[in-house]
Amino acid sequence: MELRQLQYVIQIAKEKNFSRAAEKLHIAQPSLSQQLSKLEKEIGVLLFRRTTNSVELTHAGAVFVHKAQTILDASEQLKQEMEDMAHMRKGRLVVGSLPITGSHVLPLVLPVFGSQYPEIEVVLIEDSSSKLEQLTASGETDISLLSLPLSDPALAWEPLIKEEICLAVPERHSLAQHVGPVDLDELRSEPFIVLKKGQGFRQITVDLCEQAGFSPNIVFESSNIETIQSLVAAGMGIAFVPKMITRAPRSEFTPLYLALGDPAPSRTLVIASRKGRYLSRAAEAFIRTMKRTVEQHYNG
Repeated sequence: MELRQLQYVIQIAKEKNFSRAAEKLHIAQPSLSQQLSKLEKEIGVLLFRRTTNSVELTHAGAVFVHKAQTILDASEQLKQEMEDMAHMRKGRLVVGSLPITGSHVLPLVLPVFGSQYPEIEVVLIEDSSSKLEQLTASGETDISLLSLPLSDPALAWEPLIKEEICLAVPERHSLAQHVGPVDLDELRSEPFIVLKKGQGFRQITVDLCEQAGFSPNIVFESSNIETIQSLVAAGMGIAFVPKMITRAPRSEFTPLYLALGDPAPSRTLVIASRKGRYLSRAAEAFIRTMKRTVEQHYNG
């Protein structure tokens, strides 16, 4: 049994298709089928049920994939530890990020990190909160920038920044003349524009409204916070937004931002990784750089 055979089985299980798996693995499909048959003969069990349309894991196959992933993770972590012990500065770091956070935090962090560690390749993955939690828990990202609460118990986290949540309204909205922070109860009958399901900030919106005793009247959904702001500016509704985006230069598509409270609601951004996962020196250096840079920019 070879490590590459474990990788083959995991990829087939992900794709449920030999052709797609072979393409992702950059090998010929006949070679992939041959390696799988060789492995199944060696261990004495079938790992997949093959039909004309799909490939499905057997019970033994599901157990094998789980154990194989553990072995490959341990192998990769051992490699990272040995590289660190040899004081190697070269490396590859996979960082996951929410789109909102990534567009405002990473442009501050990456230039600083790149100047200090020019030989470390940083690979960025932007996705929804739920997908990033899955990727981080499976070890497909080294670290991810997420917001609390996290739903996956396999994740460990450390705080990055606590950020105020603001209210975005059209400039001619009646609340634009509001004196002082807006009370959440005043938004009971307002139309809300929110991020699509799976995005952490959407859940923050729902939770804030429910804490105030009502469910938000959602009229539009988008996967892009800039689209949400443009719709608000056009008078299509209101939205909760993280304070970091209110610092961007104003344009005709920028809504008016109001304070909420009292006290002002907030979200906590965290740096998440899989519990028990070895963090390379590159990951630790990136975390230190991010904490220092974010602190200087947002609290300085």
